[in-house]
Amino acid sequence: MNSISAGRVHLPTRNVLACLTQRSSGRVLVVRRKYHDESFGFRKARDFTIPDYSSDQLTNRAVNAPLLRYADSLRTHGHRAASIDPLDLLRRERVAALDPIRYGLDDPARTFDVDGIIWTGEGQQEWTLENITSFLNAVYVGRIAYEYMDLPSKTERLWFAKLLESQSALEPMTVINADKQKNIHALLAKSEVLDNFLQVKFPNLKRYGLEGGESMLPALDALFEAASKAGMTQLIVAMPHRGRLNLLTGLLEYNPTSLFHKIKGGCEVDESLGVSGDVLSHLVASPTLQYDEADGIKVSLLPNPSHLEAVSPVALGKARAKQYGLLKTLSSGKDNQDCMLGDKVMCVQLHGDASFTGQGVVMETLGLSGLPHFTSGGSVHIVVNNNIGYTTPASSARSSFYCSDIAKMINCPVLHVNGDSPEDVVRAVDIAFKYRNHFRKDIVIDLIVYRRWGHNELDEPAFTQPLMYEKIRSRSSVPKLYEDKLISDGVISVEAAQAVRDSYKAALNTALTDVASYVPPPVSFEGAWKGMVWPASPAAREEKTGVSSAVLRDVGKASVHVPQEFEIHSRLNRHVKSRLRSIESGEGVDWASAEAMAFGSLMLEGCDVRIAGQDVGRGTFSHRHAMLVDQKTEGVIVPLNHALTEAKGKLELANSSLSEMAVLGFEYGASWERPDLLPIWEAQFGDFFNGAQIIIDTFIASSETKWLKQSGIVLLLPHGLDGAGPEHSSCRIERMLQLTNDSYVAQDKVNVNMHVVFPTTPAQYFHLLRRQIKRNYRKPLIVAAPKGLLRLPAASSKLTEMGPGTAFQPVLQDPLTLANPKAVQRVVLLSGKIYYDLAKERETRNLESSVALIRVEELAPFPFAALSEALTPYSDANTQLEVLWVQEEPRNQGAWEHVQERIGEVLKGLGVDGGVAYRGRKEDAVSAPGTGKLYKVQQLAVIESAFQGL
Repeated sequence: MNSISAGRVHLPTRNVLACLTQRSSGRVLVVRRKYHDESFGFRKARDFTIPDYSSDQLTNRAVNAPLLRYADSLRTHGHRAASIDPLDLLRRERVAALDPIRYGLDDPARTFDVDGIIWTGEGQQEWTLENITSFLNAVYVGRIAYEYMDLPSKTERLWFAKLLESQSALEPMTVINADKQKNIHALLAKSEVLDNFLQVKFPNLKRYGLEGGESMLPALDALFEAASKAGMTQLIVAMPHRGRLNLLTGLLEYNPTSLFHKIKGGCEVDESLGVSGDVLSHLVASPTLQYDEADGIKVSLLPNPSHLEAVSPVALGKARAKQYGLLKTLSSGKDNQDCMLGDKVMCVQLHGDASFTGQGVVMETLGLSGLPHFTSGGSVHIVVNNNIGYTTPASSARSSFYCSDIAKMINCPVLHVNGDSPEDVVRAVDIAFKYRNHFRKDIVIDLIVYRRWGHNELDEPAFTQPLMYEKIRSRSSVPKLYEDKLISDGVISVEAAQAVRDSYKAALNTALTDVASYVPPPVSFEGAWKGMVWPASPAAREEKTGVSSAVLRDVGKASVHVPQEFEIHSRLNRHVKSRLRSIESGEGVDWASAEAMAFGSLMLEGCDVRIAGQDVGRGTFSHRHAMLVDQKTEGVIVPLNHALTEAKGKLELANSSLSEMAVLGFEYGASWERPDLLPIWEAQFGDFFNGAQIIIDTFIASSETKWLKQSGIVLLLPHGLDGAGPEHSSCRIERMLQLTNDSYVAQDKVNVNMHVVFPTTPAQYFHLLRRQIKRNYRKPLIVAAPKGLLRLPAASSKLTEMGPGTAFQPVLQDPLTLANPKAVQRVVLLSGKIYYDLAKERETRNLESSVALIRVEELAPFPFAALSEALTPYSDANTQLEVLWVQEEPRNQGAWEHVQERIGEVLKGLGVDGGVAYRGRKEDAVSAPGTGKLYKVQQLAVIESAFQGL
């Protein structure tokens, strides 16, 4: 049974070698080292075994070794000769490995005992070579081809062989009866009717139709049905644009009137909500489908951007988050002991052939699939393979033979299937689901089809693929071929087949007529989001985020609690003592302690916290130590989970793979699912978010505006120029600010798409984290996080600054100059760590009374009112007040271009002449110099510029 640990102390036997060896019969088996982290959220891989060969079977395999080699060759190489390409364009050659003569088997009438060689399910049995050849070819060289013999797991190889071979070709494992055939026909026919209808009614529409790939619909229908009958309740589906409208209207019960309303230029939701919407090929649906006697299954098709495959990690994260509650139940040892990760929720990912092999996020997402803090219990991947990407042929789109070969990096089995044979497609899906549900691992179906039109319906594909499209245009459609087969077999009559088409066309005509009176349905918050409001709503509220000193002290102590039997690293003893000392005194609270207090206090309030990224348990800068490792056993504890036994919430520390795009996408997907989860992605250095820019642009910054999707995701991006060079200094604040829709003038109600902050104290950071959850709406939070400030004594806080009645302050006033604002000659506005450099220099120059340092902690939404309030004492005393903006980032970077005009608006409102002047580095092509000497010269010049002339 899989277990999800929750606060237990894990003391495994010592296991510190890079690999272990097991010796058996003189052989050495190399075993992958097992990591020691079994903290909350850790999911052990399921362990399966199939009984090994009996002694009689082993003897028979040795006696008939040539036959064994022949059988294994068909299992291994049968796909190379299989009839899986509808257009027969794959380069197929005679496969010598499939000839029995190659193994000395030249007598077709010779009989063999096949027990232990072929899995007939009937024990010892005598077969002729002719029968063996016929049987294995029927299984492995048909319209479904298999790649499983390269799997390192003998259990999985045996599972496939026994499943495929224990049923004869005449009695397939998935029986397609007449009712199922009629259902398949209806799906195919309606898809074709929709494409034809749209082509006639909207001839200039780019609809990215499914023509040529219609078998995708019965494939998904079979998958949904199998999942429903297996007791699943939720499916999370990610797919690109091709065939999306067919899936929506054909399977997901999307209202065709709504579709036509959108085509005619209408919005998919209530326009009064102020959304911009998205294009036709990104529409979504979340129906609950009913299959026979099974309970209903909710299928959620996620919105996706035009960046292919970007939605895949988002879907994976959302799927795992859906079962997060079950993980907590398991870890508490109460109910649902038999419910494992993946039992109730499954991720289904659809791909295109060119993007599956070409987009790096595919590799990153596959890499997450089996990681203990990221797996969702196995995904079923369906590659709708057109053998072309836009106009690029497969030979120019990938170096591998199959587009699915990328999945072999995670030892993933692949089923190739001919899209011209819908019934074989359904059988392939049945096999794939059985594997996924048994092993809880990913599997790929390579659905080989074709694209009847170009990349879109207005494109001419014959410009670049004349021979391919000569074949395509000379053949009947997939629905028509299948319809003719059913008519020929007597399953359906010509009249009944035509009636399916006619009735659906009539329904589409009615739906088109109804557009004139159509009004998009109201949008409401349901499920876990019930009680939330739209951020622009009058009901949106901010709450105080302070916590009682007793709770802060309890949580602070719990965050560094070390059990008696647990031996931490000797260097951490000082870390623990220092944090305890600051908690007892109530002063000198550092960033790690404030963060832990935010986490723990939220956990006590029932909120879960998940922080993911590279090295998040310890922290890149060895500051967090939210997980502790026993130095003798390598057992792991998360002190907050271990010591806060009364907390209903849990902290999950997900040390991730060296991925940015997929990991951030994963955490973002989790944020869509659970508003009661604080999801955090921490970049190793702020600059590294570059690898996830597509997720930031197309999801985080724009989802609310496009799709009405809220998210409370937090991005921690360590930022600050400190001599670390061009790639370890800047989180590119300017890019984040440019992505906001922040107003240039003060407004009564601000609904900025995401918040961008640069906090300078641990208390401010504490309040920001708690604010993410305490609001009754959700917004992404981008934090220019500290590096050098993590241990700077001056950059510490008092417990009282996190106490009752306190909250985040978007602007921090300068208390040293407020007593006599008339004496102030210059106000320096700034953001971030340079404050401490300037404060030290001001003290050195004895200018504490004449230079005010005001920190703008929240850059978006810009704090017009707070800044005006902070400047008022000085502007009232001096209308000729000199105001500077000082930053350490180059002039073309940092916050300057965002704040310049907005500060000017504030000063204008206060009657201050002259606006705001810039002080800092000049424009640069890099974020920071790579030469230490040059950095020091530049930094000194920036600091001196703030006081120049005084």
